[in-house]
Amino acid sequence: MKGVNVLKLETLNKLYKKFPKPENLMFLNLFKDTQYPSDTIRWQVEYGSVGMTPFVAPGAPSPAIGDDIFHSEGSAAAAYWKEKIFLDEVLLNNLRHPLTEQTYYTAEKQLARQNQRLRARCDRRKEWMISQMLFTNAISYQAQGGVKFTVNYNVPAQNTVTLGGADRWDVGGGVAGATATPIRDILDVRQAYVDEVGKEPEYAVITTSLLQLMMFDPQLQTLLMKSTFGEGDLFAKPAIVLANLLGIGNLVIYDEWFDISSWVTVVTNATTFTVEDTTDMEVGQQVRVYNMRQPFAWEAATIGAINFATNVITLAGGGVTAANYVAGSSRIQMRKRFANVDEFLFFSKTIDNEPIAEFMEAPFGNDRTWGAYLDMKEEWDPDGIWLRVQNKGLPVLYWPNAIMRLVVR
Repeated sequence: MKGVNVLKLETLNKLYKKFPKPENLMFLNLFKDTQYPSDTIRWQVEYGSVGMTPFVAPGAPSPAIGDDIFHSEGSAAAAYWKEKIFLDEVLLNNLRHPLTEQTYYTAEKQLARQNQRLRARCDRRKEWMISQMLFTNAISYQAQGGVKFTVNYNVPAQNTVTLGGADRWDVGGGVAGATATPIRDILDVRQAYVDEVGKEPEYAVITTSLLQLMMFDPQLQTLLMKSTFGEGDLFAKPAIVLANLLGIGNLVIYDEWFDISSWVTVVTNATTFTVEDTTDMEVGQQVRVYNMRQPFAWEAATIGAINFATNVITLAGGGVTAANYVAGSSRIQMRKRFANVDEFLFFSKTIDNEPIAEFMEAPFGNDRTWGAYLDMKEEWDPDGIWLRVQNKGLPVLYWPNAIMRLVVR
């Protein structure tokens, strides 16, 4: 807009990029970004051993490297995501001079907060993509033309160990199965990782709910009584104690979560709601149904079924009080953690000092831009501007066998 320096695109994008990566998003800070020249991303996949150079006789030809490793190529179209927010004329006029200094800086602060909000939401989508690659070994997203696209990272099936029956750490209500052995399970998978990859895992990632199951395991309690950590350290520094005790490298307790929400368009009854978009919602997840006409008015429920074609959500059990919710002024919100709450994830950041994964940024827009970018468009009625953020890319996995998962419940 004319006369508003802080709304110049170069200023907004400079401000956007000055915001640091959120420290609470683990995977976003773990793997680096790389610019790729096309939106069809290709990468080399490697399965094999950590070999070493062979002996040969002097004067003999050098053998070719790679005989002990399997190479293939991954290929997929880059995912594209974007979002916009409306800045009304009141905020925009308060950014103009002459005004009182207080009014100007209040408006400028509001603009910065909206900018940061766009950045945080854009970063969470990127974190979600990387976490999907690690925890479910696949990503599903919408490609050009509305086609649903899935990337399978081809992690070997034997790299997922699923406990069953009474071996599960939790068979319901936080009660361990009769034959559950968490310590042995962890050590078995850790050893399987070493046998497969040739090195110890650099990271083990769990949520607090799994940490609690481990902390109150009788076998672990007995072991701690005989160790140097038997004097309350487990409860003061659980991650450090368990990592040292079990030899599992960096044990990270990762509880960060994200929201997926959508406006309700039809209220059929207490259990059946039609929403604008069911993308990313999942059966079995907890949701909150909000009455947006009142602050903090909501009911909790569980998703029993989803019809993705019609965007109909069916709630399990008795559902909620249908009379409290009206189409157009109610929302359904699903909250989920980036880390799978039922899994113990082992992985390494590097193999032979090379990263096991990267995030490939793809070019987009007429100006061929890489990475998150802000632009804007003026609106005539009502007066204001739309501020939009866009990004395009895909996480790629070079070493699929460097990920191993233990599903414990």
